[in-house]
Parts: sequence; C-alpha cells; structure tokens
Amino acid sequence: MNNIDRKNFSALVEFLGKVLGPDTEVVLHDLDKNSNAIVAIANGHISGRKVGAPITDLALKFIVDKEYEKKSYICNYTGNSKENKIIKSSTFFIKNNTNKLVGLLCINQDKSRYVELSKEILQLAQVFTVDEVSREISKEVFNVAEPVHLNGYKENFFDSVADVIANTIKEFLDTSNIPIERMTQEEKMIVVKQLNQRGIFLLKGSVAEVAKQLHSSEASIYRYISKLGGVTK
Repeated sequence: MNNIDRKNFSALVEFLGKVLGPDTEVVLHDLDKNSNAIVAIANGHISGRKVGAPITDLALKFIVDKEYEKKSYICNYTGNSKENKIIKSSTFFIKNNTNKLVGLLCINQDKSRYVELSKEILQLAQVFTVDEVSREISKEVFNVAEPVHLNGYKENFFDSVADVIANTIKEFLDTSNIPIERMTQEEKMIVVKQLNQRGIFLLKGSVAEVAKQLHSSEASIYRYISKLGGVTK
C-alpha cells in the first residue's frame, strides 16, 4: 500500500469508527509492511488491540489460501475476543492496480449487548426455552439456523505475534498430548508445517518466536521451513 492509500484508508478507518459507533471496531492492515501489522484502528477496545498488533490467524489463512483472487471481500464470519465475546466480522481485500493484495480493511461488530438483552426479553416472555433462545438469537443476529461459526470461518484476536503462535502450537499439543520438551525433531517439523500452512511465517519475528516456544534454535526452524519448500505465501 503506497503512502497516499495508507493515509486515505486510515482516514476511512477513523470515519467509519465514528459513524458505526463504539460497538464496531474498524481495522486497517498494510500488507506491504513485512510485519502485516495493524496500521490504523478505531474502537480497539472490542478486541483489545492497538496499532502494531499482528494480523489475525484467519486473515493469514485468507492470504495463504489466496481468497482475494476469488472475491473482493468476505462478510459475516465469527471471531472470539479476549473476553470470549462473539464478534461478527467482515474483511475487504484492498488490491492495487495489478490486482496484488496490499491491505485488509476489517470490520468487527460486538453484538453481545444486543444478544444478552434479547435473551432476557425472550426468557421473561417465556416464549422459548434457553436452547431455543440461543437458536433464535443466532438466526436474528447472525442469520444462521444454529449458533455455529459463520461461513465455516473462525477468527481469534491477539495483540502479539507470540500469542498467535502459542495458540496454534497449543492446538497441536491438545491433540498430540506430547509436551514440547519431549517432542522429536519430526514432531517439531509437523508443528512448523502447520504454522507455515497457516501463514504464521509471514509475520515479522515469527521464526525467532517459534524457535523460542519450541525450545529450538532459529537455524533449526529455518532448516525445517527449507525442507518444506520455503514460506507459504
């Protein structure tokens, strides 16, 4: 993203944040920067992030899967905030005149106040059971029949690269039941492969952080990446 576009989109972030109100977070990622970090944000209290925070795990997946080549935006998928609030999110792909992806404009809506209020009203009216209330809220707020992740997507918001990596590694550890200190080189390579497939190594400083969390050297991580054919983009 060139300086003019970055300035204009940053102004748009501020504008949309004021127009849409405090329950809507607006975020700009500049993908021309090596860090892929947030360069502008409005109402960051929703996800707890600030300028400089890393791109989300799902946004990285969009990049790796080249979703931007098939569509201009993805709307209405769910994310989880640090407080485990369900966030309704959408991402617009910013491309230059050669159709290269240079940025992301993301809108995250915190519906929790309306969900809780709706639950109280429906329960007071004794119209639905507790389970039925959840289904009705899902239909009205998220436009789905059941309270599931919209469009099959699930997004997590983190304020550091270390947290993004730790979450992905934890998913592997939860399924393998192998402590990091007992992992073999082959098992560590499997973890590195999963991290690579999710675009983790597109984040600035990710190799050093992965090496730290896997109790390995940076040289070992670079060797694993090389064996896998390089960083997935």
